[in-house]
Amino acid sequence: QVQLVESGGGLVQAGGSLRLSCAASGSIFSINRMGWYRQAPGKQRELVAAITSGGSTNYADSVKGRFTISRDNAKNTVNLQMNSLKPEDTAVYYCNAEIKYYSGSYVLSEPDYWGQGTQVTVSS
Repeated sequence: QVQLVESGGGLVQAGGSLRLSCAASGSIFSINRMGWYRQAPGKQRELVAAITSGGSTNYADSVKGRFTISRDNAKNTVNLQMNSLKPEDTAVYYCNAEIKYYSGSYVLSEPDYWGQGTQVTVSS
């Protein structure tokens, strides 16, 4: 019914930049929070940044001042601009969204839709 598709990962040298994008599609009624999480090998998945439909944002301390999250409510997209990348930013990055969607004549809520993940590798 709903899909999140990420793009924009890749390999970059330390100090470089990457921009991740995520597009939600399907029978969407509304999207509240959208965000990005990451998971490095052997570590738990952690929140990187999130943004509400009203534009309120929050960031992990480790990325404050380097990463910027933004969204286009009309297009159901969320982006993550990552600057001054460090080797410790290497991880699989996942798009996450809290979505209300149509199911027949009903509107249902799913607090955690996930994308398939995109690899970000920062070389030293």
